[in-house]
Amino acid sequence: MKGKQNVLLSAALTKEMVEIGEKLRRLRTARKVRQADAAVRAGIARSTASRIESGDPALAIGQLLRYLDAIAPGVSLLSLLSEDDPALLSLADREKTKRVRVLSQSEREELDF
Repeated sequence: MKGKQNVLLSAALTKEMVEIGEKLRRLRTARKVRQADAAVRAGIARSTASRIESGDPALAIGQLLRYLDAIAPGVSLLSLLSEDDPALLSLADREKTKRVRVLSQSEREELDF
């Protein structure tokens, strides 16, 4: 009997699905792969790729794994979850970098103690 997966899953499991989808989206972005291209490589519709990235629990695990393989061939689900892919580490470094503005003369004098 089919049912709505969102209703059948606990809140914690639904949250995990959303997190997996977010990690896939980040990996795709880090590797500079367009969603439509990844979907074609995985043999799924772009709308299905969007559902995967949004954490839709009604999708088959096979679709999720094919999508992962289309984005990063050879990367395992475990590797995705641990976020140890070099592209993800590079993306995290870029996100940490913030532009620093130059202090004004009055701000420098205020810090001079």
